[in-house]
Amino acid sequence: MLKLIIGVKGTGKTKTIIAMANKAVEESHGSVVFVEKGTKLIHEVNYQARLIDSDDYAVNNAESLYGFMAGIYASNHDVTHVFVDSALKICGEDMNQFAGFVKRTAALGEANGIEFIMTSSIPVDEIPEELQKYVYSI
Repeated sequence: MLKLIIGVKGTGKTKTIIAMANKAVEESHGSVVFVEKGTKLIHEVNYQARLIDSDDYAVNNAESLYGFMAGIYASNHDVTHVFVDSALKICGEDMNQFAGFVKRTAALGEANGIEFIMTSSIPVDEIPEELQKYVYSI
């Protein structure tokens, strides 16, 4: 399953994903991973979640981010939730590559029972049609 939280800056995307991650930590019987660009959320995400700075691993495009998502699961089959803040930014702001990444990641989640939740700064009226089914309303 994949949920995409979108909207322009200031619409509450990051607050929403933090709340969802902290709830998942409380309720999950597995591992919760939170990927962000930088470390600005270190004090807001529950310490029991695995917080990862994508910059530490040179993840800076859609292909490397997908490989990173697959690698997270490959190294720990107990992962139940993966949260990614600013996914489009990590993908280098390339909407075409991002769309492919979202579809591949959704398939990875479906095949392995992982819930992926991501935020991206995309105006609601600019989301590509192929991604609309993943949009989660806040």
